[in-house]
Amino acid sequence: MEEELLKLEAEFAEAIIKNDAGAIERLVAHEWIIINADGGITDKERFLEVINSGTLTHEMMESDKMRVRVYGDSAVVTALTRTKGKFMGQEFSTHERATDFFVRLNGQWRCALTQLTRFTETVKRRAGSRALPGLGKFCGPFRAPLQ
Repeated sequence: MEEELLKLEAEFAEAIIKNDAGAIERLVAHEWIIINADGGITDKERFLEVINSGTLTHEMMESDKMRVRVYGDSAVVTALTRTKGKFMGQEFSTHERATDFFVRLNGQWRCALTQLTRFTETVKRRAGSRALPGLGKFCGPFRAPLQ
């Protein structure tokens, strides 16, 4: 089952890069939502709308450090994901911890929820030095208002 879920994650990334709303729709549940890194919620209908309109495009989506946990007819997949693309004509790049919650519906796995959390790499510091807050451009599509 783990391999099947990892295959679905790869298919989803490919659909995102191709901006293929139809393929994305086939991989997610009817009630799928994204909880973005700022806590906002984007539903499936709105996400597919910005994909179809070309308002949101991706040129890259890569994940590593993937973990799969299966619990009967549900599963959780976590990964460290980087994306690049454009939202409303503005370039963006993200580095996030992504969590996808899958359910098996009529024998098929579908993603029901995606939770994104900003990821800031730990920087080694000298003893006694103070940490600086993570800096970066957080303007990815999941953070911008999609209304």
